[in-house]
Amino acid sequence: MTRALDIWWDSRLVGQLTQNQHGELGFAYAPDWLNDDEALPLSASLPKRAEPFTRRECRPFFGGLLPEESQRDAAARALGVSPGNDFALLDRLGGDVAGALQLLPPGEATTAPALDQRPHPLDDAGLIRVLDTLPVRPLLAGEEGLRLSLAGAQSKVPVVLVDGAVALPAPGQPTTHILKPPISRFSATTENEAFVMRLAAAVGLDVAPVEARVVRDRTFLLVQRYDRAGGDDGNVRRIHQEDFCQALGVPPETKYASEGGPTFKDCFALLRSVAARPAVDVLKLLDAVIFNVIAGNADAHGKNFSILYDGEGPRLAPLYDLLATVAYPDLSPKFAMKIGNRATLAELDEKGWTAFAADAGLGLPLIRRRVSEISDGVKAQAHDVAGMLMNPGLDEAALSRFAELDTDRAERCAGIVQRTPE
Repeated sequence: MTRALDIWWDSRLVGQLTQNQHGELGFAYAPDWLNDDEALPLSASLPKRAEPFTRRECRPFFGGLLPEESQRDAAARALGVSPGNDFALLDRLGGDVAGALQLLPPGEATTAPALDQRPHPLDDAGLIRVLDTLPVRPLLAGEEGLRLSLAGAQSKVPVVLVDGAVALPAPGQPTTHILKPPISRFSATTENEAFVMRLAAAVGLDVAPVEARVVRDRTFLLVQRYDRAGGDDGNVRRIHQEDFCQALGVPPETKYASEGGPTFKDCFALLRSVAARPAVDVLKLLDAVIFNVIAGNADAHGKNFSILYDGEGPRLAPLYDLLATVAYPDLSPKFAMKIGNRATLAELDEKGWTAFAADAGLGLPLIRRRVSEISDGVKAQAHDVAGMLMNPGLDEAALSRFAELDTDRAERCAGIVQRTPE
């Protein structure tokens, strides 16, 4: 028996995801979507064609909509399905995913929430319940009325805001923010991510807005979704996006370059092939690479960069999931994607940047200049950004440490490029 899920984009049927009696996935575009010259493909890895896509071809995109690693396993346990069954997980979680899509059972059309289903703000006890539940039931999997999914290995849940207060969405309602509790194994991750994201914005990078909040001495991070837009009528519209692994046809379990995932050479080539303004986006990706090195974010893999398909045409999405991973000795200091042929900041030298310039297809003088400029910006802004985050309930000592860490790394990075020959 073949099972199916309809794929909807802005209330239009794109196609159908299927699972046959042997458990194999398949995807086919709907004829009306294929015949519409204005309709975009779901992914750079799934071009419009009449022939159905095999599991090998379509799984990187659809599997890439789901949580990963321990989050996937825990969600599957909460739902009573196999963690290896992409279709079953999408069936139960695919009502609100990254980008413009909704995955619904055949015959179930997209609908707006009814008036009696409007979300209500969570009080402090409700927020604490969510924070306590997420480690056991990622994405609040199985909670009545919620079908939510986000990729990634970190605990999180999509939410909406009602007059600035956090609320769980009504059935079918587009979520507008992502709530991320702190990572229990590491200290001050809320402060860490808030600081690094705000620092990136302060030095001129395009970054998703974030806010660190506290409830009863518990911290959490709110990230504004860049794949949602509010209209003049007050309604929220979903905007399509895909991460670089999805666009390149790379399954989420091989997202790291060392496991066969994207390299920076692949990432720059992808932008040059799909971006509406490739020259602009290539420079934005260059700045992101440099900033991640300075900030100590070694976990910048292919699923932490995305393409946004909005009114400006395909473009590099705002940055997200920026964390100074080097602040935690238990985490690997190795870059998820090497800089040239160098795996860590300690190894990064003149030859590493020279090799990176060749991979990126950019001139070394430009890279040297941007490293110097971003390093100067980090040194000038780090302590001010940390100071602006020092609100009651947040770890002020940790914020100061993160500022010192990144200031020191900026000095070291600037010193490296100053020794790099023209």
